[in-house]
Amino acid sequence: MTSPRDAQNLLDRWQRGNVMAADCPSRRMLQHLTNRWGTLIMVTLATGPHRFAQLRRAVGGVSERMLSQTLKELEADGFVRRLAHDVVPPHVEYSLTPAGRGAACHLIALVGWLEENVGAIQAARQGHAA
Repeated sequence: MTSPRDAQNLLDRWQRGNVMAADCPSRRMLQHLTNRWGTLIMVTLATGPHRFAQLRRAVGGVSERMLSQTLKELEADGFVRRLAHDVVPPHVEYSLTPAGRGAACHLIALVGWLEENVGAIQAARQGHAA
């Protein structure tokens, strides 16, 4: 027999998500945040709002197509806000939502750790290749 507490635990797990489950939507969100372009865009937007061209210059190597696609994914997930100003020529600005700022804090910590440890990581990679 199932108790109300068991039922509540199950509901809590469903609402929270389970990134280890193959069909959990949190996996798609994780992919959007942690792919190369998603992470770099989030870290850049953590410094403040940017226009599309500013983002493209800040995130070296990203194509217009990938930048546009990644911004759409991050916007759909609720991490990025797109604000179109009603002016000529069109002026569109991207910024982080409150959820995006929360996620960006974790990404900034990860990127900071990588940058501090890049030498050791590269040495390990070279040792592994040898």
